[in-house]
Amino acid sequence: MPNLKKPSKSSTKTLRAKCLKAIQLLSRISAADDLGIAQCVSCGKRQSYKEMDGGHFIPKGSSSFWALKIDNVHPQCKYCNAFGMRNGSAAQSYTLWMQDYYGRDYVEEMLRTKNNVCKIYKSDYEEMLKEFNSLINHHKERMGEL
Repeated sequence: MPNLKKPSKSSTKTLRAKCLKAIQLLSRISAADDLGIAQCVSCGKRQSYKEMDGGHFIPKGSSSFWALKIDNVHPQCKYCNAFGMRNGSAAQSYTLWMQDYYGRDYVEEMLRTKNNVCKIYKSDYEEMLKEFNSLINHHKERMGEL
């Protein structure tokens, strides 16, 4: 008997996870030079964007409003993102980098609005994912990876 199941469409939760993965890649690849080298915003370590994390300034689990905004996600080495943000000085260094890059007023606005609730619908995630992937492909092409 043939399989009569319809192909499953991505759930909202799955689309959110794909968007988080894509924005983290986009943050790393867009900050990389033409050779694919990016710099950790916390410690300054330079390495391939493929070996880095896309670290959230405002943690993605604590802010639906900022989780998928590119202004909130920047390249971090794995040490700074995993260990340094909780137990080291990476969070302070990240804050200083953000203030230098965006300005103190903008960073304070981010912190003031981090608890704002942002309802994102399935169609929104689909559009975001499409946009993120388009930008990722642009940068891959820039580096000669496509």
